[in-house]
Amino acid sequence: MDLQPTDEQQLIIETVRRYVREEIRPLEADLDPDAGNLPPEEHQRLVSKVKEMGFYGIDIPAEYGGPGLDLTTRTLMAIEMAQHRAGLYAPCYDTFGGSGLAQLYEATEEQKERYLYPTLRGEKRGFFGLTEPSGGSDPGRAIQTRATKDGAEWVLNGAKLFISGADVADYGLIFARTGGPGRDGVTCFIVETAWPGFHVRRIVHTLRSARYATEIQMEDLRVPEGNILGALNKGFGIANDRLSRQRVPYAAGCIGVAVAAHELAIEWSKHRETFGEVLASRQAIQWMLVDNEVDIRTSRWLTLEAAQKADRGEPFRTEAALAKLVASEAAGRVVDRAIQVHGGMGVTKDLPLERWYREMRIRRIGEGPSEVQRVIVARDLLGRGR
Repeated sequence: MDLQPTDEQQLIIETVRRYVREEIRPLEADLDPDAGNLPPEEHQRLVSKVKEMGFYGIDIPAEYGGPGLDLTTRTLMAIEMAQHRAGLYAPCYDTFGGSGLAQLYEATEEQKERYLYPTLRGEKRGFFGLTEPSGGSDPGRAIQTRATKDGAEWVLNGAKLFISGADVADYGLIFARTGGPGRDGVTCFIVETAWPGFHVRRIVHTLRSARYATEIQMEDLRVPEGNILGALNKGFGIANDRLSRQRVPYAAGCIGVAVAAHELAIEWSKHRETFGEVLASRQAIQWMLVDNEVDIRTSRWLTLEAAQKADRGEPFRTEAALAKLVASEAAGRVVDRAIQVHGGMGVTKDLPLERWYREMRIRRIGEGPSEVQRVIVARDLLGRGR
């Protein structure tokens, strides 16, 4: 494993770092501390700038018109893109564009024409509907949404919970039970939000400032046979195949916030005086900063290891689980210590620390909670799932 970025990667890191410092952070001075969006004119201006940089559609494969970045470079960029107030859940306010729903790259050509390509052009939005009120840690077995065949259509009834973006989406992927219990009885459907029987509401009161979570209710929602994504009863594989890869940039976002919080704490400790001495002279503060450094370096190394194994085409499920587990928990500790170093200022909205503190808590749950990551690693260590 090579922890030293290549010359090209270093240039990309410096470019993104400069973009965050010169374009994103100055705009946040005039935004609400909990804002998750830029004014439309500013967003469009920055999208144009990112396109000039060659990074728009950051997660789109090259064959679909994207930059086609390897996962290691994408991870290094994610660390930089998260280093601002809204960076955890709205990195650079989405000015780098998205990839659409990655599962749609496996769709039929007709499905791509109706959903994937319009999404890549920015004409449509999608959501990913897996988690249910009955459970999220093991969705393959917890899914109770039922799809029943009726002629050339399937009729869906059930609910989804904590789904991001369904309130502003044109369509989404809904996973429903079409067979027996367990993961082999789940099918993925492409569902349009305008169809009768689809109901969505925002869950407003969460710790996350940006990206409303939603609850979805489906009542006799009729879906054409042609909107099945993949094979019947094989839908969970479509979801699961992407989870390990997604956990790597997810971990990198946690690292980025930790780096920014750590830098704030270092700078504050060198200028804040108590009892005639700067905080940096206090051993208690020094040890907090050292512990931050340990957490950040450990998280970075584990996350880059996962990314590099993926780029080499090697199995990386264990490494991705370790990266997500360690980075999400370590970053929470770093932000907590940074607040402690700042004292009362740390919990004001004058600084981004209090927002990071709230939102970072969710990262131990999203993309699979810490306990599930431990289960994944334990199974691999003990020979199950290898």
